[in-house]
Amino acid sequence: MKSVLKIVFVMALVVLMAAPAMAAKKVRWKCATTWSSTLTPLISPPMKLAKLVEEMSGGNFTIRVDGAEKHKAALGILDMVKGGQYDIGHSASYYWKGKDISSVFFTSVPFGMNVQEQHAWEDYGGGKELEKELYDKYKILSFRGGNTGVQMGGWFKKEIKSVDDLKGLKMRIPGLAGEVFAKLGVNVTNIPPGELYTSLDRGTIDALEWVGPAMDIKMGFHKIAPYYYVGWHEPASEMQYLVNKRKYEQLPDEYKAILTTAIRLTAYDMTVENFAGSVEAWEKMKSEYPNIQVKEFPLPVLKAMKKAADELYDEYAAKDPLFKKILESQRAYMKKARKWMSISEFNYIKTSNAVE
Repeated sequence: MKSVLKIVFVMALVVLMAAPAMAAKKVRWKCATTWSSTLTPLISPPMKLAKLVEEMSGGNFTIRVDGAEKHKAALGILDMVKGGQYDIGHSASYYWKGKDISSVFFTSVPFGMNVQEQHAWEDYGGGKELEKELYDKYKILSFRGGNTGVQMGGWFKKEIKSVDDLKGLKMRIPGLAGEVFAKLGVNVTNIPPGELYTSLDRGTIDALEWVGPAMDIKMGFHKIAPYYYVGWHEPASEMQYLVNKRKYEQLPDEYKAILTTAIRLTAYDMTVENFAGSVEAWEKMKSEYPNIQVKEFPLPVLKAMKKAADELYDEYAAKDPLFKKILESQRAYMKKARKWMSISEFNYIKTSNAVE
């Protein structure tokens, strides 16, 4: 797959660099991100996008990337791109949950699709059409912006042995997963990233969810919380490029091709970068802190989570027709896809591990 994308990139570069119309048009765009300018790999796609776009246009199309520390509105990317203060943004769709609950499906939802299933649904199962229906209301184009893959279920100071152990637990976990846990008695809170380590260390919270080893290792949670639970809540967290539709339509066709090609390449690259980072970070974590215990939530706890999640989805579906349409589309596609996933990817891993 990577080699195919490289070929596509090279072909696009050769063709587009030869286009004479490009030399006459100078375009200067600004990009706002939810992430700080040092938060890799989340910041990697827009930074690499700016570099590729400039190179592929011969310096005629440039994008200035502003991290959250500059524009001071980490969760205001949708509004800023919609309003034209920024031409393009990089964030995650589920941050717009308060504006439109249907946005959550284009990042990740509890017990939802993994990366392959989600991308196949988006490109070949009707997902892109549903995403367009959602973002047309904001006059915005939405593109994939990189994926974290399965996120871990969180760092816990104590082991979770039953549903009762969740009651009264103080935990940082946002989004729909937070709503699921709240149904099970967890005291859910949202704390700024910069305060998470101190909050966990001092007992302000008992547990927290972040991302996975590649990003968790930078936060140091493994030094104070020994139980690392596997994921259930964000099986394929897709980042997102938001593009002002009017600004996009004003671009010459050559620049549109450059932008969309670079978007697709940088989104793919972040997915790989994050996976590779987690491989290395997990090795380092385990060697330096051998007391870390990887845990699965007990089956009764998982069943309680799944029941709470389904109840939550049905409640939202009863109120929002688009949410219902997307939910039904994802459920139907995942039912088909999971049959193949179970006999292909899952069985390969199981078979490979058995002969080690």
